[in-house]
Amino acid sequence: VQLQASGGGLVQAGGSLRLSCAASGPTRRIYRMSWFRQAPGKERVFVAGINWSARTTIYTDSVKGRFTISRDNAKVAVILQMNGLKPDDTAVYYCAAVNGQVKNPTRDDEYEYWGQGTQVTVSS
Repeated sequence: VQLQASGGGLVQAGGSLRLSCAASGPTRRIYRMSWFRQAPGKERVFVAGINWSARTTIYTDSVKGRFTISRDNAKVAVILQMNGLKPDDTAVYYCAAVNGQVKNPTRDDEYEYWGQGTQVTVSS
């Protein structure tokens, strides 16, 4: 499975960005897709995830009410709509995918496949 992330950029605080992650290859077994982010000098952390078939979603507390993760019904892709962006959201955003259920979907070591990362910068 290959993941291709896109949609990052520079935006002012309070603005919006839409990230997309398209999967290709043997995608039939994908169970969950998620977004993580890594700020400079910090560890990579979970942002949001979606169960591919059930479409149930989970979010880290700091983005609840501002970010929305969803499936793209036309293809095997996941969208992260980010509204009300804050300077603390500045990071490289990575999409990830895994075949089968995992114990803790917020742990990055549970995921098998990773995209290349896309930079999101929020100015104050």
